[in-house]
Amino acid sequence: AAKPPLREVARIDKGLFYVALANEIRKSCDSIVARPLKAIFTMQALKRHAKDMGYTEAEIDAYTSSEAEKDRMRALGAAFYEARGIDPSNPDDMCTLGRAEIETHSQIGVLLRAK
Repeated sequence: AAKPPLREVARIDKGLFYVALANEIRKSCDSIVARPLKAIFTMQALKRHAKDMGYTEAEIDAYTSSEAEKDRMRALGAAFYEARGIDPSNPDDMCTLGRAEIETHSQIGVLLRAK
């Protein structure tokens, strides 16, 4: 059976989305920093899962470096922010979002730490 595109593997696609959102939050908010080891372990786990499903290194790299996929993730991020009433260009909004994610120990929040 043919493998689905990696964008259709929810665990992998959502995992990358959460890492991307955490990265945007930490870049936008001076009072929040990344947990780099947690992010690295998360990315390694996602890659290992993809390999366990039979995806090659080349297929994984093509997915993670695809400009079309990056554009799609940006659009998903914009929808995420809009649904929460967040202006991603407003550092205060991003800090509020980041603190809320940290407080609830969400999949985004575990990748972040308040200074």
